[in-house]
Amino acid sequence: MSAPDPTGGPHPLDSPVRAALTGPHARFAERRGRILRYRADVAPWVAVPDDPQAQDWDDAAALVGPGGAVTITAFREPPADWETVFRAEGVQLVDAGVAAAPFPEAVRLGPADVPEMLELVERTRPGPFLPRTVELGTYLGVRREGALVAMAGERLHLPGWSEISAVCTDESVRGQGLGTGLVHAVAHEIRQRGETPFLHAAASNTNAVRLYESLGFVLRRRTSFLSALAPKPLPARLPGPGGIRGDREASAAAAR
Repeated sequence: MSAPDPTGGPHPLDSPVRAALTGPHARFAERRGRILRYRADVAPWVAVPDDPQAQDWDDAAALVGPGGAVTITAFREPPADWETVFRAEGVQLVDAGVAAAPFPEAVRLGPADVPEMLELVERTRPGPFLPRTVELGTYLGVRREGALVAMAGERLHLPGWSEISAVCTDESVRGQGLGTGLVHAVAHEIRQRGETPFLHAAASNTNAVRLYESLGFVLRRRTSFLSALAPKPLPARLPGPGGIRGDREASAAAAR
């Protein structure tokens, strides 16, 4: 399921990582050929073209470096000789009437709060959150007796759209509506800029999906999340005219 862009072109939500890295998040982008990725300490996502060629996969492998995983959200499959290390089916949900409003208990989080944010993420596993993820947008949290017990914020920022992410609540305070309040508050921040909230969730996390739908999000499309490793070893020298794949083939031929 994919809604058309009103301009008649591809909808930015169809390739959200590319739309973010060529738009509001361009300052976080690293590029090689047609491949874009977030800086390694910001987010794991890599943008692969809709029609990836062998050279694109070679460039993706070179951009993340030896042993680095190429993590995408799309319907694209890596080459057969790559090792898929993670795969999950997902859903993309968009705002269709979320009751966006400030949350009185919410406090703004910033770089000084990152150690506590990383600890909360480790306990609750809401998805990727790295040392500089907090720089991607507004992050709000709730503290109880000084300790951070819940948070939510923004991740992918596209022209006209911003993704709500890292929604998590410590087990000790679940059932108190903190997650709902924070989602409403982050959605309010996004709406105040004249943009529309959206989010991704694992399709298997039916409780979370039902919660988001009850808050006013609707399914826009199904997608997938995938991380894959290039074949080893990558060449130590710079690629020749055939790219990394061509260098592998040349090395194999020389060994025969």
